[in-house]
Amino acid sequence: MQNSNFKNISSLLLATLFISTSGVLGKYIAMPVEAIVWFRSVFAVIFIYAFCKFTKVDIKIKAKKDWIPFLLSAIFMAAHWLTYFYALKLSNVAIGMLSLFTFPIITAFLEPLFTKTKFDPIYIFLGLLVLIGLYILAPEFTLESNELKGILFGLASAICYSLRILILKQHVSNYNGSMLMLYQTAIISVLVVPVLFFVDVSGFKSQLPYLVLLALLTTAIGHTMMVKSLKHFSASTASIISSVQPIFGIIIAFFVVNEIPSWNTFWGGSLILLTVIIESFRSKK
Repeated sequence: MQNSNFKNISSLLLATLFISTSGVLGKYIAMPVEAIVWFRSVFAVIFIYAFCKFTKVDIKIKAKKDWIPFLLSAIFMAAHWLTYFYALKLSNVAIGMLSLFTFPIITAFLEPLFTKTKFDPIYIFLGLLVLIGLYILAPEFTLESNELKGILFGLASAICYSLRILILKQHVSNYNGSMLMLYQTAIISVLVVPVLFFVDVSGFKSQLPYLVLLALLTTAIGHTMMVKSLKHFSASTASIISSVQPIFGIIIAFFVVNEIPSWNTFWGGSLILLTVIIESFRSKK
């Protein structure tokens, strides 16, 4: 039993590590954000479809009414990826990932609008902690600051990600996780393709290995492992463990692109991650 638990925790940590590579890859790939998202989606469709076929996952949508949440969640997923990569390009890996990790508290604020869950006043306190963390993250509050723009795009990404989670949780939670990712990446590929006519994709050949890595390691393998490992943990435990994702991202960025986070990033990020851990323990109780 102990060995099994260790194996499950190791699997979840490895999945978190793989997903953490999105930060440095999104920052490093020298292509327009829209092109990165499109190629990521297209390659991910190929990899996930092959995985579903190999493991005999049922990829049929069971009811017509499920098409709307599938489409809406994919739209928010596309917006989440686009704004997240803009956050990374404008600021750095640390700020982009830490801003995104405000999503657990944003989800808590939005959940009563989607379900019969009663709003808990403690979220006002946790929300204030997040705002203080974001204030510390930004070196100066002026729209001319790329760091502030990065934080705002990161917040927008977190809101889109939260909406996507809430839609999926309410409407299509009975579907296989890989099947959901297959449809979402397929829909994103269709949604983003018109933008390719207006952006420069001439660097595709030189960036191909990194795009494949982003689609395979981060999206297909990382998310598939995450979905599989979540079967062995409560949502709160998984949230606590996955909160190391920005830390992994910052460490990877340090070694790959030599990004050194400032003390502002350290203290502001610590406050944001603290709120995630507090809420995870609270929900477990």
